[in-house]
Amino acid sequence: MDSLESIVIGIALSAACGFRIFVPPLVMSIAAIYGHLPLSSGFEWMGTYPALYAFGIATIIEIAAYYIPWVDNLLDTVATPTAIAFGTWIAAALFPNTDPLLKWTMAVLAGGGSAGIIQALTSFTRLSSTALTVGLGNSIITTIESIGAFALSGLAIFVPLLAIGLVLGLLFFSFSKGFQIFAIKRQQ
Repeated sequence: MDSLESIVIGIALSAACGFRIFVPPLVMSIAAIYGHLPLSSGFEWMGTYPALYAFGIATIIEIAAYYIPWVDNLLDTVATPTAIAFGTWIAAALFPNTDPLLKWTMAVLAGGGSAGIIQALTSFTRLSSTALTVGLGNSIITTIESIGAFALSGLAIFVPLLAIGLVLGLLFFSFSKGFQIFAIKRQQ
């Protein structure tokens, strides 16, 4: 795998952390075990069966917890910094082994940044859903986010260019909505 492809896959998987934190590491673990994803030095442990089981259990617990009313909003407060950390970590696991300062700086900016922006978008969507539906619509949002996490993670492994295109589209959408909200607040 060449350096650019590794970077694209790393950013796309990091962005998927914004939907569900443990889904991208689970998909990475499966892909590494079956030889579809080479991992950077020091991250080879992710391609082991114990890591696969741990990520699988964590994914099931995370997804199930988001279906519990009001717990989902509480999880979002914890998930935002955790998604940024996991996005950084996932990007570092896939970025080429170059200068450590460059690798980790890129991982923080591209991986952590994309995960944080997507997580902020999902948190805002869930908060809006809670306000509009008294939490009754949150299960629909949870289902869409979970599907999005699996779909984006799978696309990142098998069709990285499509995945990065979707990530760029989501980031553009997030920024445009953010600017709209800022403009409305400023006018008031």
